[in-house]
Amino acid sequence: MMGLMPREETTRTTTPTTEPQPPAATAASRVPGTPPEPGKASTRAWAPRLVMVGIVLAAVNLRPAITSLGALLEEVRDGLGMSGSVAGLLTSVPPLCFAVFGVMAPRLARRFGPAAVVCAGMVAITAGLLIRPYAGNTAGFLVASALALMGIAVSNVLMPVIVKRWFPDRVGSMTGLYSMALALGTSTAAAVTVPLTGALGGGWQPGLAVWAALAAVAVLPWLPLVRDRGSAPADRAPAEQQSVRRETARAEEAPQAPALRITRSRTAWALAVFFGLQATAAYITMGWMAQIFRDAGVSAGTAGLLLAVTMVMGVPLAFVIPRLATRLPHQGSIVVVLGVCGLAGYAGLYLAPAAGAWAWALLLGVSNCAFPLALTMVGMRARTGAGVAQLSAFAQSTGYLISIPGPLLVGVLYQSSGGWGVPIALMTGLMIPQMVVGWLAGRDRTVEDEATR
Repeated sequence: MMGLMPREETTRTTTPTTEPQPPAATAASRVPGTPPEPGKASTRAWAPRLVMVGIVLAAVNLRPAITSLGALLEEVRDGLGMSGSVAGLLTSVPPLCFAVFGVMAPRLARRFGPAAVVCAGMVAITAGLLIRPYAGNTAGFLVASALALMGIAVSNVLMPVIVKRWFPDRVGSMTGLYSMALALGTSTAAAVTVPLTGALGGGWQPGLAVWAALAAVAVLPWLPLVRDRGSAPADRAPAEQQSVRRETARAEEAPQAPALRITRSRTAWALAVFFGLQATAAYITMGWMAQIFRDAGVSAGTAGLLLAVTMVMGVPLAFVIPRLATRLPHQGSIVVVLGVCGLAGYAGLYLAPAAGAWAWALLLGVSNCAFPLALTMVGMRARTGAGVAQLSAFAQSTGYLISIPGPLLVGVLYQSSGGWGVPIALMTGLMIPQMVVGWLAGRDRTVEDEATR
């Protein structure tokens, strides 16, 4: 596996099977010494395909709860009598929930299995999206939103774990597929929520609630997998089965092994800060970029289209960047390229926001693809499934905490300074440390080596 398999081969040795076995016997031999469990969904030939479908559908549903609300925020405020300060705080609720609830994901995964937790996460998203438009008041709306965001948080953390466990030799391509689906869901919800609301009669409640149907569909592929603990499907090649068995053995041994002291890993901290700074840039872009263009004289419709272009850039690049990252021993060069695109985009917004609007939107869209790169590095900076789960939870929870003040601070600076010069200077300044910590996070090392010394 690109950059990972050599390390895995030296970590644990499994005696290969020298005689051909019938499919049932192969599937049953999960881990030496473990009794066969023929009822597990993961022992069936169709399980990897079902996991792939589940990953894609789950990823599509990880952002519509946020971007659909942004499209109808004014209508929601009027309908609920929401104050301006509460509406402003809504921009920071998603990263806050991601940070708080994401910490629980590794423990839940050890107790129930990653697939079961992701399935429950999709159920929580469905329930939250269905309840919140009809909650009747601001408090109920916020609680239902938190329920949906809790489902998103645990699924965010466990997606790299699912990818590492089921597709250990395709971390880059599967992370790219997942990130591409996430970007597609993000841009689609932003683009079609308003016209969809009009088609449903013009009320904001059905316009928000309709996204619960998409989340409900995402529950279905995970239902047959809720008992999965990561064993190798029967239709895989022997070497691939052995790789997954090694991952399974490590995951099952994790509760008995000493927990990683993840905070002692410099790589984990670098990755967490990188994740937080790229999330800050992404939420600032989603929340404020359209307003920057409108204040520069661009029409509201065009400003919305420019934001959609920025979001859509993540669809193709989210597939390309992780595949490229897994082929490089050091991902720092990709971090620098993305950072330079961000610096150029911010410079353009400052110097000529309207004249070069399309170019700046494209450049910032490229820069925002630091998100799939961060996810890919989570899978590459740990050797074991347990390590990936712990690193993913730490990096995402800490990162989302770091990102909470960003959108609020931009709004405060914009209001106090009366223009976009100071906020854009802040965005530009944050890109420099993002490039530095991203370079450090991209070095070829693992958190197990650093956190267990």
